[in-house]
Amino acid sequence: MTTYLLPAILVAALLAWAVTLFNRLVRLRNQVRTAWADIDVQLTRRHDLVPSLVAAVKGYAGHEAAVLEAVTTLRARATAERAPGRLGELEGELEHALGRLVALQEAYPDLRASENFSQLQRDLVEVEEHLQYARRFYNGAVRDYNDAVQRVPDLLVARSFGFTAAEFFQADDDKRAAVNVELSR
Repeated sequence: MTTYLLPAILVAALLAWAVTLFNRLVRLRNQVRTAWADIDVQLTRRHDLVPSLVAAVKGYAGHEAAVLEAVTTLRARATAERAPGRLGELEGELEHALGRLVALQEAYPDLRASENFSQLQRDLVEVEEHLQYARRFYNGAVRDYNDAVQRVPDLLVARSFGFTAAEFFQADDDKRAAVNVELSR
């Protein structure tokens, strides 16, 4: 009787450990998905602001076609992209282009005085702040999840059930500077 008891206890303990670890990996993976949904909401808000910003600038600075076209093209490409790594690069380019778009107010005093443009600028600042927080939360969730998926002995369970590392969401190194969307006074 005792010869079967020790192996049974060992198997039960191993099974309990595997179930506990599996549930932890599921919780961490779901946290990454939830964090990505928060980023997606903020990116959608930003993408929804772009046509209004372009229209406002076009009304005052219509001959700045290169900047307007760059922002519009980058918005379309970013809206279609789903991979966090590539989307991070595109969003970095879009942030840079939006910074150039907002900077046009310096050359066009009528644009700076426009209440519509000022409100859009305030909305963009708010979205950028929320996006920054969402990125931090997402990347923290990805870090925790990736640590769990890659750590020994956890990776044995992770690999067995198809858990793979998640991608971080970040812009290219040369595009890490914050977008300057300060309100003019």
